[in-house]
Amino acid sequence: MVMFNVTRKETAPIDGQKPGTSGLRKKVKVFTQPNYLHNFVQSTFNALSAEKVRGATLVVSGDGRYYSKDAIQIITKMAAANGVRRVWIGQNGLLSTPAVSAVIRERVGSDPFQGSKATGAFILTASHNPGGPNEDFGIKYNMDNGGPAPEGITDKIYENTKTIKEYSIAEDLPDVDISAVGVTSFGGPEGQFDVEVFDSASDYVKLMKSIFDFESIRKLLSSPKFTFCYDALHGVAGAYAKRIFVEELGAQESSLLNCTPKEDFGGGHPDPNLTYAKELVARMGLSKSNTQDEPPEFGAAADGDADRNMILGKRFFVTPSDSVAIIAANAVESIPYFSAGLKGVARSMPTSAALDVVAKNLNLKFFEVPTGWKFFGNLMDAGLCSICGEESFGTGSDHIREKDGIWAVLAWLSILAHKNKENLDGGKLVTVEDIVRKHWATYGRHYYTRYDYENVDAGAAKELMANLVKMQSSLPEVNDIVKGIRSDVSKVVNADEFEYKDPVDGSISKHQGIRYLFEDGSRLVFRLSGTGSEGATIRLYIEQYEKDPSKIGRDSQEALAPLVEVALKLSKMEQFTGRSAPTVIT
Repeated sequence: MVMFNVTRKETAPIDGQKPGTSGLRKKVKVFTQPNYLHNFVQSTFNALSAEKVRGATLVVSGDGRYYSKDAIQIITKMAAANGVRRVWIGQNGLLSTPAVSAVIRERVGSDPFQGSKATGAFILTASHNPGGPNEDFGIKYNMDNGGPAPEGITDKIYENTKTIKEYSIAEDLPDVDISAVGVTSFGGPEGQFDVEVFDSASDYVKLMKSIFDFESIRKLLSSPKFTFCYDALHGVAGAYAKRIFVEELGAQESSLLNCTPKEDFGGGHPDPNLTYAKELVARMGLSKSNTQDEPPEFGAAADGDADRNMILGKRFFVTPSDSVAIIAANAVESIPYFSAGLKGVARSMPTSAALDVVAKNLNLKFFEVPTGWKFFGNLMDAGLCSICGEESFGTGSDHIREKDGIWAVLAWLSILAHKNKENLDGGKLVTVEDIVRKHWATYGRHYYTRYDYENVDAGAAKELMANLVKMQSSLPEVNDIVKGIRSDVSKVVNADEFEYKDPVDGSISKHQGIRYLFEDGSRLVFRLSGTGSEGATIRLYIEQYEKDPSKIGRDSQEALAPLVEVALKLSKMEQFTGRSAPTVIT
């Protein structure tokens, strides 16, 4: 057995290591500065209670982006030096964020450490942001419930980064071969330290098979009437797509696009939306240049770490806000895991109110939370929420404590399988578009769009937000401005900064977005996002509710045009940011 020593290395605080809603994200060039990663990892160990570190089992893996392999070796050596008993690593360092959550919650160590359970994980991802030497890297810590560290822990990590003087590392611990499944054991000052490299997909596939009726989905996918396409955008979802869709469910391998994980995501932007998933969008008949081939009936895409999803029908886009509402409305009859009923549902504040209407109609508990999956996790741990989602292409349930892109795809395939169980041999196929339009006819339609202004000067972004807050003190003045812009827009009846009191732990989250609420149920929401790696991103959310069945078939941008004009002029977007158009519209 190879022995290792522990070295304590002197260091000094490095500015700007404050984790956002999803960990610490910066450019690779920032992470590769001397001691940058080391400081953050040691600050995390120091923020955790002793039993979560000494003698514990930790998962260390991620989406495979550039610098992950180096980071895994550094964290493993630091874990050994901090008294961790064993580290679990997905083969080739690959584990999707939802799979990490599943591994923490479900995986039990095999011999020689039978019965061991993970107490937490370092997840190496910058989610939907690009990868490569000049692009983004990220790290976040998940707790023993499988969910992201709560603010109490992330605040402590940040405080530690401001005072850190030394970190511990086993510099002489040899690098572990993460390409080969197996266990490597080492000896250190506190005894044995094991590193287990395991198959990335097995635990996650087993969990999915316990939730969904794979046989009914297999029947759907094997029908000549039903065609399917899945785009992993060269993210970690590719490590699961073949196993689940081809090997388990019988889809054709040709239905998988960009399913080889790459360190730079093939030079693309691994964000599953209509702007960046160009190849899938074209194949589904939604690009401006119409393709000659008949599009598939169903298409879906994932982001870099496979926690986000985009759902498409033939020439039809399903908004994430509609998607979570439709899954909730159909879950009990379509998905075995929910057959006993839903405990409750939740959405992030900027997400459209489509889910609220479903909850009201089905008499379900409903929660509106700040952006950040940890808020859903609290509700789930307390048994209050079964299904949740956010407008930024994140959907999930209480099977894990992260959003889950492949879960959402399997949920939609389950709904399609259920609706078509009598139609596969004869009769007309019920399509994605049919399901969405029937939902609108039943519950009304929430026209919805999001404008992202990326890498805006941070000072200008803060000034814009401050001005919006200041205006809220006089709604009559706001309404005068609104009427001066568009007389056909409803009256603002309420305006505030969203604040959330957690019903489980009583914690209060302030400054979670600026809201303008209109008499007819329309909303404008402005948020500064913490998921980019530099500059500020202003997100503007525009929503209009329409109950009139004769008006639910309009083009979304056309229906929202009056509200969009009000939002841009009311906020003085161009004046503050210098931008005449958003970076991305979804």
